[in-house]
Order: sequence, then structure tokens, then C-alpha cells
Amino acid sequence: MNRISILALAFSALSVPAFAENPMVGGAAMYEDKNIVENAVNSADHTTLVAAVQAAGLVDTLAGEGPFTVFAPTNDAFGMLAAGTVEDLLKPENKAALTKVLTCHVVAADVMSEALVKMIADDGGMHDVPTVGGCTLKAMVVDGKVKIEDERGRAATVTIADVKQSNGVIHVIDTVLLPAM
Repeated sequence: MNRISILALAFSALSVPAFAENPMVGGAAMYEDKNIVENAVNSADHTTLVAAVQAAGLVDTLAGEGPFTVFAPTNDAFGMLAAGTVEDLLKPENKAALTKVLTCHVVAADVMSEALVKMIADDGGMHDVPTVGGCTLKAMVVDGKVKIEDERGRAATVTIADVKQSNGVIHVIDTVLLPAM
């Protein structure tokens, strides 16, 4: 095959739209026509997050119109917090603190990873991400992976990106993001 044929083949392959399905999360299919809450309840990796969203009274908000980008910590991420932290946050008297932690994982926009990586590059390697909870996260790319740093300097890695929802997108992360003290 000559060089022109190879280029023609490459360009023809680019002109065919790719329809990638949503990735599986926590062993469950994620459906673009379901909202964030409807999909999250099916993920075996997000039972702690779902319980926390319920305890904070945020179900209706995250099932709402959006758009939202949610950096969704896994059960393992919650398990890395100091012993007793999750149990304390789930107590009714700590609802305000729980709400603050959770809303610091939510952005009032639909931000796919490609757009986030471009924002990071445009900002010289680090992009401020304001959340609905009033936190400012910092997004960066380290060793080819998107990292999200919280206000305490702790970094989460995006392990599954671009899980499309009817009201936004979920990016699965491996660390709970915490607001400044």
C-alpha cells in the first residue's frame, strides 16, 4: 500500500463517527438516559456515596436538571478516611458538614475529560475548578492521568472518566475530596 492510500484510509476512518458506550461502573451498566442518582444506586462501588447523598438530603438535587459534573469517590476512597469519619459524617447532627463534603465533589457544568484536559493545558498545567459547595479544586494531569486536588492538598485520580448521565457526567475518583478546615 502506498503512502497516499494509507493516508486516505486513515482519513476515512476519522470521518466515521465513533459511538462509544458508557463505561461500566461498579459492575453495573451506566445509562445516558438516566440521571446521576439513578445510575449511582446501581454501582456496587458507590454504596457509601449513595448513602451519604441520601443522608445529606441531596437526592433531589442530583436527580435534578443539572448539568452537573460529579467527581464520585468509591467505597474504597471513603474507606481511606480516618476511622470513624464516615460514621460521624452520616450522623444527623453532622448533616451540614456532610453536605459541604459532598457538594465539594459537584461542579455546576457538564465537563467531559477532553474539555477538562484542554482547560488544564490552557491554564499552564493546573486549572481551578469551583464547586457548588464553595470549594476550589485544582485539576492537573500527572503521568497521563487527570488528578483533582482538594483544598487540603490531597489528590484524587480519575479512574473512570466520562460516564455520561442525562443531567451531566460522572468521573469516578479514588480519594474523597475534603474542604479546607
